Amino acid sequence: MEDKPIHNIDISNFKRNPYPDLKEMRSLNPICFVPQVKATMICDRDSIYECEKNTNVFSSVQPEGLMTILMGQNMMRKDGEDHLKERKTIFKTISPKTTRDHWKDKFATIADNIINKIKFMRSGDLLNLYARELSAECLKLVTGLTNMTASEMDRVSQGMIDGCANYTGDKKIAENCNNCTQSIDTHINEMISKINNSDFSLISTMLKGKLSAEQISANIKLAISGGQNEPRDAIAGCIWAVLNFGLKEQLLENGNWEQLFNEYCRWMSPIGMSPREIARDFLYKNVAFKKGNRVFLMFSSANRDERVFTNSDKFDLERDCSKSIHFGAGPHYCAGASIASTMISLVALPKLFLALPKLKLDNKQKYEFDGWAFRGITSLVCEW
Repeated sequence: MEDKPIHNIDISNFKRNPYPDLKEMRSLNPICFVPQVKATMICDRDSIYECEKNTNVFSSVQPEGLMTILMGQNMMRKDGEDHLKERKTIFKTISPKTTRDHWKDKFATIADNIINKIKFMRSGDLLNLYARELSAECLKLVTGLTNMTASEMDRVSQGMIDGCANYTGDKKIAENCNNCTQSIDTHINEMISKINNSDFSLISTMLKGKLSAEQISANIKLAISGGQNEPRDAIAGCIWAVLNFGLKEQLLENGNWEQLFNEYCRWMSPIGMSPREIARDFLYKNVAFKKGNRVFLMFSSANRDERVFTNSDKFDLERDCSKSIHFGAGPHYCAGASIASTMISLVALPKLFLALPKLKLDNKQKYEFDGWAFRGITSLVCEW
């Protein structure tokens, strides 16, 4: 029996729009147990910022967690030296220098090719036509899985994301996730013997770092689960925000696409939460945590914390986003942050808006967002 404050949610409504519940939690009980997901949610920004760094208590090691069971124990599910060793091994692939000197131009070429295919269409769903394909084609290069199609990359990523958020235990979701992880392993095994040891891909870097087959498999799945859905949803969401809030002329003039990206990720948080397991009994802010408790660090709530962000529900391009934790805060700060920021704010957004000056939303289309653990726009029908 949980002795923490309890907050009940309607899981369908929470998936459709978690922000009203999160606002109520922050106001009444920012640390509370949610029976529908059998976890304690930490909802205020400062508590998350502090607890995420305390890995001795709020541990990423979760042997029975969905990500570990479905994808293997990747570096996100390790702490201390085990985590640091794997993170250092892949640094050659994801460092700011490699991103600037190696990946940026390749991403730009991919964006140009996609835009050249769609610019004469005059209308369509840019979530599918642009954001999904761009993210997947870039991820194929970064992972080294150039033998995988863009559509399969998106399928397996979404399948794993759905599996890792399957806290209600839906069997069909679990089965589809297993099918997706099997597909990834098949593609990895096919590429192992073909990979160029001098390239910068994750497979190449991990092979040279002498990681085991299990480590390579688990970390490639991690890269796909985080490297497809979140950039895809952030690209599409940023496009929507520019058009919905009338920011196109301002951004084309000042070129501050990085600020757009940061404010969107604060406001909508494509990564809505990160799970932890309590490693030992612990008292925090008069709330008792017991060993084995499951905890969700609610980034989506932290980034709308009224005590940190004025008018936090408002999308504000002039906002100071320095305290946003959309990439995390502790040792598990998103390893792919530099790649994501470069792909989106330096390539995807400026290239699209410069190439399609008449881009606008389809006024007849209703735009909706979905998800709470991971969140994104469901479609983005536009005219250009």
